[in-house]
Amino acid sequence: MPSADVIITNAKAFTSDETNPFAEAVAVRGNRIIYVGTNEGAESFKIDSTRLIDAQGHTLTAGFIDTHVHLLWGSIWMGNAQLQEVKTKEDLKNILSDYASENRTNPWVLGRGIRYGIVSTRQELDEILADRPVYIGAYDGHTGWANTKALEMAGILTDDGREMPNGIIVRDEKGLATGELREGDAMRAVMDLVPEPDSNRKRELLKLAIQRFNATGITSVHNMNGDMEELMAYAALEDAGEMNMRVYVPYHVKPETTEEMLSEAAQMAAVQMEYVRGGAAKFFMDGVWESYTAFNIDPYADAPDVKAEPIFSLEHFTRMASLCDKMGLQVAVHCCGDGAVRQALDGYEAIQKMNGKRDSRHRVEHIEVCQPEDMPRFKELGVIASMQTSHAPFSLEEDAVWTKRTGPQRWPISFPWRDLKNAGAHLSLGSDWTVAPFDPMINLYVALNRQKWSHDDHDQRLTLEECILGYTRDAAYTEFMDHQKGQVKEGYLADLVLFSHDLFELPPEDIRTAKAVMTMVDGRIVHEI
Repeated sequence: MPSADVIITNAKAFTSDETNPFAEAVAVRGNRIIYVGTNEGAESFKIDSTRLIDAQGHTLTAGFIDTHVHLLWGSIWMGNAQLQEVKTKEDLKNILSDYASENRTNPWVLGRGIRYGIVSTRQELDEILADRPVYIGAYDGHTGWANTKALEMAGILTDDGREMPNGIIVRDEKGLATGELREGDAMRAVMDLVPEPDSNRKRELLKLAIQRFNATGITSVHNMNGDMEELMAYAALEDAGEMNMRVYVPYHVKPETTEEMLSEAAQMAAVQMEYVRGGAAKFFMDGVWESYTAFNIDPYADAPDVKAEPIFSLEHFTRMASLCDKMGLQVAVHCCGDGAVRQALDGYEAIQKMNGKRDSRHRVEHIEVCQPEDMPRFKELGVIASMQTSHAPFSLEEDAVWTKRTGPQRWPISFPWRDLKNAGAHLSLGSDWTVAPFDPMINLYVALNRQKWSHDDHDQRLTLEECILGYTRDAAYTEFMDHQKGQVKEGYLADLVLFSHDLFELPPEDIRTAKAVMTMVDGRIVHEI
């Protein structure tokens, strides 16, 4: 009988294992789970050096897997002014002024995470700071605002005629930039001037972010953008013995990416370390509803004359994604609009006809609006619905923009978690940090308690069991690791989280009171309170 390094007893373990759904004790040796069962059964694994943890009747689960984050981006952004709680222009002024004062040696004043509707013009930012370049990014990463100084430095205050396949510089009637920059090409016109933190600072911020993820019970993430350089930043942490989270890194395929450049994705797929690995490709089919860049089937409710185009045509996407598929890569596509969702599914259907069916587990990310006739196609094509519950406005009272862009006619098919699950789609959950908080309890709260926006809306709420599965077993399936993690099961990796409460006894509205009190990654306790 092998001895255990750690034994957790008196737990209410939700295992995500259909063959053994609940247990009260778990034993760990090295980086593997060696026993799942009763307190009495765990006794035989105990020796003098075994660490015993009394769960006190609280919920134990497999470590949470966030299937959609932007880890390195978010880590770097942690060094900027944090604007998530800004509600007024006065709030913005106070935070940016404090940041500018505390960072006098930094020529730029940068802020991240602001909601739409707080600021819209360069003049408003000039009133806060005019003598230093200022750039602030929206919470969703799809819109930014710059002051006059920043626009002048970038050479885009006046129209210089530069082409932007994926970007819009909003201009006034005189042709001057208003300060609002929509999508990547436009934002990069300014952000390319900002010096990146050096490698030591990046590493410091990355370790801090991982520590904060661990503190919420997250043990794995899917980093939904990337290249070989970014993958190597994570690999360097693992080589140094400082990596405390598993990271799956797709290669970001951009409109300008050539077929030859996909060799980098293949090189990334060859990286299969204990914590860090490649094996996927990420596309953006559209932008977001808030900035009128979501690709939709019908016009915007509040701006019917606006026509957003997809970032990839169907032919372009199918050609590039089919090459990725031939290489054995998993493909993930950002799709917020219903037109983008349909085009991605059309592309996947075409790829199956071209390359033949395989266990590809291709993905559609976000799915903020989806037409009913497209929902069964997820099951038919074997496509995973990768969704982030905190993207959905919790109620009409808490939303100022999204529900106006879509209009009541789309509300019944918006953020259709329940409808997609009922249609047989494989649903995995995540946050899209920094767009939304990575704390799973915040995302579970929205999934469990989301209010209808009108009487005609479908009830899209999920059960607690479905939420935990979406963050564990179903998330592990999404990254082809369901044979290794995502379940509290003998032989599986010892990635575990113990909570401060019995989650199943908490009223849904109180789920946010629960915290991770112990997080284990690869058999090591990386967070404990």
